[in-house]
Amino acid sequence: MNIYEETKFIMKKYNVHANKKLGQNFLFDEQALETIANGVEKEDTIIEIGPGLGTLTAILLQKAKKVIAVELDSNMVEIISERFKMYDNIEIINEDILKLDINKLAPKAKVVANLPYYITTSIITELIKTNITDITILIQKEVAERICATPGDKKAGAITYFVNYYADAEIEANVSKESFIPAPEVESAIVRIKKLSEPRVKVKNEELLFKLIKENFTKRRKTIMNSISQNIEKNKLSEILAKLGVSESVRGEELSLEIFAKIADLC
Repeated sequence: MNIYEETKFIMKKYNVHANKKLGQNFLFDEQALETIANGVEKEDTIIEIGPGLGTLTAILLQKAKKVIAVELDSNMVEIISERFKMYDNIEIINEDILKLDINKLAPKAKVVANLPYYITTSIITELIKTNITDITILIQKEVAERICATPGDKKAGAITYFVNYYADAEIEANVSKESFIPAPEVESAIVRIKKLSEPRVKVKNEELLFKLIKENFTKRRKTIMNSISQNIEKNKLSEILAKLGVSESVRGEELSLEIFAKIADLC
């Protein structure tokens, strides 16, 4: 029985379907599953977000010392509890990952997840703030490209700068929509995020830095003078840009993380 057949069998056995409200799509592509689990080592504790039917969980349990499966859907919790009742290296938590204290859940762990597209950015933002140093996620391809873009590129967004400040990120593989049950409307990609030992740039006020970046990308097509002037008086901003040798007519999305950090420091 291949993984596709196994997935259909489990769905039929437990009479379950993907929950659209929770953004569920069940991955059955063996190569993609192996790629997601590729960075797992035998001494690792893995936090798996949204295990669903347990297809990836089954692979992780063979490779990791412990798997902490965090699942919001109680129907899925029942299924994986039954499927893996003979394993002593799994802990199943029926909860929203965003409501958990990750640092208390596992002082040292890696995260592996097939994330619902509608909360991808929220989960990544929260995970990067924790002590997790290695994150492998399957997400919407467009979002993956944005996360892994270089600050200043056309594909970059606020999340690009946020991730780049804390980590290195790269796309490990693309995954077609035909690899899921049901097939989503968009293509997907596997992204690996590795936290840096310290932030990429030094800045006096991180909160202000990200506030400026976020404001800039809500006014994407405007010049830097008009995109972040809500937080900085225009005359002051003009002086800062002149000091940094940055044109007032440049768009904010063209600026590097380093320049945004310098602007924040000079405010």
